[in-house]
Amino acid sequence: MKKICFLFALLFLISPLFSLSKKFKYNDFSLTAFYKSELQPGDALFVRLVFECKNKKLIKSLGPADKEKGNLALYRLLEQDTVAEKASTKSQFYEIERKATKKLIKSVLLTGAPLSTFAKAGDYVTKISFSAFGNEDSVELPLKIVEKEFVSETIPLNESNTAIKTNVSKERSDQIKRLNAILDTKDFAAVYETKAFAPPTPALRRTSFFGDRRVFAYSNGKSSTSLHYGIDYGIPTGNEVRSCGRGKVLMAENRISTGWSVCVEHLPGLYSLYYHMSELKVEVGQMVDKGDLLGLSGATGLATGPHLHWEVRLNMEAISPDFMLEDFSFSSEK
Repeated sequence: MKKICFLFALLFLISPLFSLSKKFKYNDFSLTAFYKSELQPGDALFVRLVFECKNKKLIKSLGPADKEKGNLALYRLLEQDTVAEKASTKSQFYEIERKATKKLIKSVLLTGAPLSTFAKAGDYVTKISFSAFGNEDSVELPLKIVEKEFVSETIPLNESNTAIKTNVSKERSDQIKRLNAILDTKDFAAVYETKAFAPPTPALRRTSFFGDRRVFAYSNGKSSTSLHYGIDYGIPTGNEVRSCGRGKVLMAENRISTGWSVCVEHLPGLYSLYYHMSELKVEVGQMVDKGDLLGLSGATGLATGPHLHWEVRLNMEAISPDFMLEDFSFSSEK
């Protein structure tokens, strides 16, 4: 008997308020997809898939090993048409829940894919192709991207911050490579947090926002442009910085650009980052729960004043941290 395989191809999407579920019925099983049908640039498309098989004869025909594994095998394959530049992506599903009895095989899978901050507004579709219980098919989920405006700002840098921003040393290059290697890793066994994130600080004052279009004005008269990948909270040095979700600490070090920094892994390809701290309270390899203390805020690295930079990366891309404060995995759905 064929094992269950999935293909996730996404043609762009989308803001977090419109949650949908669509159920597809087959002879031997059903597939239900939960997702948000309307998103904004910089959000992420998370899809929760629930496969259920209640065919007793089919279940009985499976061997003990197949029952134990929920009769699942996963792979990724791209099968899509690109509708526009920066408007297509892909991501592999991973299992977050499994139930196998004499009467039921149920598998719950999740995946997330980042939406570029440059994604164009419009109506699109995400396509899921699969082979399951001897059936091969694909389903399409309608999606919509809505407009979002991003802040534009010019940030003047003094001589010391200009030196940090323009630093081309091997040390800084190696730090960037090490972090990118972490963010580019997908450990499909790393399923730690499937509930909504919590803010890393109770502070409400934000000095910069996700997706800000920035111009850095150097002290030597030159400049450069970039995007702001996270949220800056304007808090004094020494405030507690706490983990937004359960996960594993994969980086805890002092970096030239970001000062004392922490990176926490939450799901395959999903990481949170905390920059410019004055002191760290965790170490690499440590497991943390939502709300655990990571360190104290500060102004280390490239900083124009004390603050906390909070960032979320999915499949290497920065996504809106605010998006993750919602039930992004549809954990309340059964």
